[in-house]
Amino acid sequence: MSSPCPKCHVVPFVLVPAILLLAGAGMAAEPSKEAQIEDALSAATPAIRATARVMDEHGNVLKEGAGPYTCFPTIAAVREQGPEPQCLDQVWMEWVDAYMDKKPFKTDRVGVAYMLVGDAGGASNSEPFDMAPTEHNHWVIEGPHVMVIVPDPAQLAGLPTNPDTEGAYVMWPGTDYAHIMIPVAPRPNQRVAGQ
Repeated sequence: MSSPCPKCHVVPFVLVPAILLLAGAGMAAEPSKEAQIEDALSAATPAIRATARVMDEHGNVLKEGAGPYTCFPTIAAVREQGPEPQCLDQVWMEWVDAYMDKKPFKTDRVGVAYMLVGDAGGASNSEPFDMAPTEHNHWVIEGPHVMVIVPDPAQLAGLPTNPDTEGAYVMWPGTDYAHIMIPVAPRPNQRVAGQ
């Protein structure tokens, strides 16, 4: 989940987006409204794009939508590194709220988020609140992926927790913010920064 968030997974991440979604640190000139909408919607499938609401990192609605997803453009804090948009369902929006306030998170439903452009800034795969790579936090930059929250942590048992796997893995295992990362396209050659 370098990443709305919350990268999700979303934040985000994966989940630096999730980490930084609502924390707007302006680094460069704000893209136009149309450019932000286009960026945000690039994170999801065509069906979701057609009905999604789009919000910026400050909570401003850029495009109304009747569907169950809210899409966010790349936040200012990582914009210079590359695109990192994401689209979140209601469970993920609740997850982001808990994450941003460092509150416990529980759900009784599956949640799905899309980051089909990948993430540019990366995130720790083990420490939810780390904002930069360290020697021990397994920093990962992920390609296009889907993030899934499950209601029962026992459902994560048996899945890899190492992002160096060739398939799905658990990000932030053992925490309230644990979720499944599912790569859906070729991954960056050097997806783990600093290693």
